[in-house]
Amino acid sequence: MKPRYDILIVGGGMVGAALACALGNSALSVAVLERDFPPAFEPEQPWDLRVSALSAASRNILEAVGAWDGIRSRRLCPYRRMKVWETSEVQAATEFRAEEIGREALGHIVENRIVQLALIERLKAFANIDLICPARTEMIEYAPGSSLVRLDDGREIVGRLLVAADGGQSRVREAAGIGVHQWDYDQHALVATVETGYGQQDITWQQFTPTGPLAFLPLAGANASLVWYERPDAVKRLMALNEDAFLDELHRTFPECLGRITRVVARGSFPLRRQHAQQYVAEGVALVGDAAHMIHPLAGQGVNIGLLDAASLAEVLLEAEAAGQRVDALDVLQRYESSRRRHNLMMMQLMDTFYRVFGNDSLPLKLLRNLGLGLAEHSGPLKRRVVRMAMGLEGDLPRLARGEGILKT
Repeated sequence: MKPRYDILIVGGGMVGAALACALGNSALSVAVLERDFPPAFEPEQPWDLRVSALSAASRNILEAVGAWDGIRSRRLCPYRRMKVWETSEVQAATEFRAEEIGREALGHIVENRIVQLALIERLKAFANIDLICPARTEMIEYAPGSSLVRLDDGREIVGRLLVAADGGQSRVREAAGIGVHQWDYDQHALVATVETGYGQQDITWQQFTPTGPLAFLPLAGANASLVWYERPDAVKRLMALNEDAFLDELHRTFPECLGRITRVVARGSFPLRRQHAQQYVAEGVALVGDAAHMIHPLAGQGVNIGLLDAASLAEVLLEAEAAGQRVDALDVLQRYESSRRRHNLMMMQLMDTFYRVFGNDSLPLKLLRNLGLGLAEHSGPLKRRVVRMAMGLEGDLPRLARGEGILKT
């Protein structure tokens, strides 16, 4: 007999594992298929290249599913201020502060691996969840109400609801015949983990330039993550430099507030793409995270909107189960899609607007941009609302993101 589950989640990364944890201790049987376990964490390890700026809403979700303590016990860095400017850090900049809305922090910088480790550690505690790892998918047969996943070791697993949490190149999405709208930005992102001459910082900042933003994310101690958005050929040249030459380029390009970098710990690069699934659901299948949408990372919202997907889908499924409805039914799943698709599309369009407006070097437009950034610093209620939006606290949010409980059957 093939194992059969109510919910079969393909992908146990941050979003897929968060969804599973949100369904923990419910009447639903859940299986999570993950290719490999993330490497164990050791406190003396250098910071990973892949980090995320987790919003207040994401923290609420991770606390609600019981994973935040596992993150905090490992490593994170809160940031309390966020600054944005173009030509003048002093005269035409906007700085957002946590105390302006009565918060201790705007968010936390956390390594992706640590988030996944804490979530996997947590989901192992739920009797209704099976984690199947390592699991290498050989074939997916999409069939509404009875989809089958065959692994390369011959095991076959069946799920009433198949959930795609398997990333931008989702095999589940492909098997379900769901198309995507996509295009590549004329930018790559170069990410570097560095040690600086400064001690612990509590600010993340971003300077816009005609070829793309320069961003600083504080890490614990004197460490930082730098993100340099540039044209693909420029990033290729930078990646080919030796460490001394690369350090010189960082000091020459990044603003003075960066301070002196003492060492480059690691660097990497990736192309930037916008991608949006034509639909998030079909009978017996649902997409979450990068399988549903890929967004320009300049505001660091990718994983945050993915975690909102997970919280929203879990809420819909638990409510349906409590009401005696089929969790794989299209009308049930469409409630999830209607709650998330519009919000995600708005965020994607906002990032596209920033990309286009700040990528235009027209002098009149440049003057208007800087005037706008200067005025935004003194905008009062509008500024506070922007802060709340950046923290993921605006809009029609799922209960977990609001810091409320979630229905369990």
